[in-house]
Amino acid sequence: MTLNSPRSSYASKIAIAATLLLVAGCATGTQTTVIDSRADRSAVGAGLDMRDFEHAAGDAVTSMLASPAIVKPTGDRYVLAISRMTNDTMQRIDTDMLVKKIRIDLLNSGRFLVSTTIGFNGVEDPMALQMRDLRGSREFNQAHVNKVAGAGQMIAPELSLSGKIIQLNQRLGDGSQRIDYAFQLTLTDIRTGLGIWEGETPISKLTSGKTVAW
Repeated sequence: MTLNSPRSSYASKIAIAATLLLVAGCATGTQTTVIDSRADRSAVGAGLDMRDFEHAAGDAVTSMLASPAIVKPTGDRYVLAISRMTNDTMQRIDTDMLVKKIRIDLLNSGRFLVSTTIGFNGVEDPMALQMRDLRGSREFNQAHVNKVAGAGQMIAPELSLSGKIIQLNQRLGDGSQRIDYAFQLTLTDIRTGLGIWEGETPISKLTSGKTVAW
């Protein structure tokens, strides 16, 4: 059978038609829509999602800002460092999903600054420290270097934020499963080593006993 035979031509047309149908099916079966976070009515999963982190962060910030212990007597802003955030759940969670939301709200409150050069996981933004390496370099104008990165200009944190996310699964008598999460946070005065605020946000979910929450 040659390449130009009627049977070959017919097979080619069938293959092209099948490909077009497959593409059309994929296009109509995988429609994607943007979720408005302000009116999110999508299904709730057994695991933690962005709505849970937003709720836990909002609850923590509201409680923190309402505490009289978080008002600096001088009226200045507290400098905050991020300490250990432990994920004690069965899920792979980036704790920054919680921490970043808390940081944003605290910064926007006008009562906190956040250190990005000191933290439990090391330096978040190395540029401030790298600029200090330019002191004494003949390649850079030292008057300007000392203006923006002189000795004694960096501010040490006064408060430390630490926390833990906990998960507890329990089978119920009707065969369903209850999953309890707890977002626990502590704010510590670094000078004294004493906790000045603590908060806990519980989130509980009821689901099928066959659901896997990790």
